[in-house]
Amino acid sequence: MKKISLQWRLTLMTSLLIAATCIILNVLLYHNGIFYMDSLTDSVLSSVDNTSDSGDAVQKLYINISPENWEDFVSDFSIQLVDTKHGYGINGWLITAIVTVISGMITYFISGRALKPLHDFSAQVEKIQAQNLTECEITEHNIPEFEQLRRSFNQMLKRLSNAFERQRQFTGNAAHEFRTPLALMQAKLDLYANSTHPTDDPGTVETLAMMQTQTERLSRLVKILLEMSELETIPRTDRIALSPLIEEVLADLSPLAEKRGITLLQPAEPDITICGSDILIYQVVFNLTENAVRYNCENGSVTITAAKRGKDAVITVSDTGPGISEEFRESVFEPFFRVDKSRSRSLGGVGLGLALVHEITTLHGGTVQITESSENGTVFEVCLPLAV
Repeated sequence: MKKISLQWRLTLMTSLLIAATCIILNVLLYHNGIFYMDSLTDSVLSSVDNTSDSGDAVQKLYINISPENWEDFVSDFSIQLVDTKHGYGINGWLITAIVTVISGMITYFISGRALKPLHDFSAQVEKIQAQNLTECEITEHNIPEFEQLRRSFNQMLKRLSNAFERQRQFTGNAAHEFRTPLALMQAKLDLYANSTHPTDDPGTVETLAMMQTQTERLSRLVKILLEMSELETIPRTDRIALSPLIEEVLADLSPLAEKRGITLLQPAEPDITICGSDILIYQVVFNLTENAVRYNCENGSVTITAAKRGKDAVITVSDTGPGISEEFRESVFEPFFRVDKSRSRSLGGVGLGLALVHEITTLHGGTVQITESSENGTVFEVCLPLAV
């Protein structure tokens, strides 16, 4: 019952109520009809006495039947009466069933019309995303109950929008505040590491190397947080040809791929153009490809393709790595989530690369998902609207 829609619930409840009413009415009418049929039988087959037990005169019913046909008449009349009772009962139940079915159908369509504002409300709610809270207010409605719901829902959207805006401002401000001291620390550590210090013992050298690694990691984390807080302020009106963009990403990542023995592949593809932010779309392809290179098997390969699918451009990044378990395929796009935390830290990951990909893709009206993943590799698929 929990999975049945409200329209079907109203239909079933109304049909059951009508059926119960018809059954009760049918039973009462049936017994009433049978009573009068039996009275008719008693009148026809009664004796010819013209007085009742109380001595009152009784008007008699006379039927002109010859004596030799009397027994046949009584027998036929009794059979006919029984058949009439049976037919009366069947017709009553048949009418009950027909009335119930027709009433249920009428109720279904009427309830559908009555619930149309709720369906419209649901359709408007489904269009709401974290990026467009203030742009998707529910329009006014003539029904008082829905008008109250509309006002309450719009007020909730405003509160959520304000909360998200405060969160973005805090993240951006914190990232700005952290970036300067981290840059100074990193510069000092790099300067110290590039100079000669004969008196440093192995422990000091190891500690400085660890500090340098962690400072670089924090700098990347602050950079990504700052980018995520400023996503909505970046214009998204560029016309982007995907093939040159993918070539640029592969060129930028070729040193990392050569260092890890990974082969980068870009099969021949048609000219595909989308509309958005060139910087952000580059970041999407770069992050996915960098992840595929970093977490790939030794001497593996990474293939990037772009193709048209209906009104969308589909970018796929496939690798030959160890794969991602079914249970983690949605979680990998959450901030700071890592499938293998120890391996991610050793490779310099901060757990925000795929979260940034998801944010940028959603901001452009697209989707990103893992379509395939096994011990032979993983395939990420990004769908973005084609340029008009």
